[in-house]
Amino acid sequence: MAVNQIAQTTRNIRGVRSPSRAVPTREPTLIASVQRALRLLEAVGGHLQGATAKQLARAAGLPLGTTYHLLRTLTHEGYLRRAEGRFFYGASVDGIGRADHRQSERADLRSRMVRLGEELEAAVYFAVYQDGEIRVVDVAAGSNRPAVDEWADFRSTAHAHAVGQCLLSQLGEEARRDHLDRHPPVELTPTTVTDRAVLLRRLAAAEPTRPVLERQQYALGTVCAAVPITVGSAVATMALSLPIDRADQLPAKAERLRSLVGAMSPSFVH
Repeated sequence: MAVNQIAQTTRNIRGVRSPSRAVPTREPTLIASVQRALRLLEAVGGHLQGATAKQLARAAGLPLGTTYHLLRTLTHEGYLRRAEGRFFYGASVDGIGRADHRQSERADLRSRMVRLGEELEAAVYFAVYQDGEIRVVDVAAGSNRPAVDEWADFRSTAHAHAVGQCLLSQLGEEARRDHLDRHPPVELTPTTVTDRAVLLRRLAAAEPTRPVLERQQYALGTVCAAVPITVGSAVATMALSLPIDRADQLPAKAERLRSLVGAMSPSFVH
């Protein structure tokens, strides 16, 4: 049913008289050259052994001259490749497919985090150490399990929060020192550890499979725990946070998080 018909039906049900003059509808702005390029890409998919320019022009219903121009552009941008006079999908098309796969993985990660948060009754975080920096990939929180307010940049305060401490503990000694050189420890709360030597000893002593617990070092009123995720060379962690009035639950929640994440790995890390 057309949009105007739906609107007319709705107005009649409500007993509102339709206006006497029709309201013009705005058509979307379409780029003809983009449409033609997409038709060519679709046509390539119909030829498993590749196709010539003439075959693609016929399949897409385009003039041969226009087809040549579009094929040249699509090949230059990597969406097509030419071999022995025939055109095939190029690396850029493969990249689109990988991006779609990554989006699917991200959605799966998100749904898993939500389930974790609901079971643990806590805000849940997934973070990685990438290119020398802390990156919080996603946070699953709710009104009854709020996330920690990032009042100080997580990337430069790894020494203070459980996420950062857990990630740094998975690095080698040289990488830890390099990180602390670039992000010197600063006092965020009265319990923040800022002594570099003490930090390095604690990070080196962390057990590879045990949760890292942190109590009000990053933010007053909050306690956190982070579980290392060790899959191949990936450096990642899943963490949770609780308000200070539930601090007594932290060790048990951390152990439960560890067991749940262990059952889900390695699908968390890609």
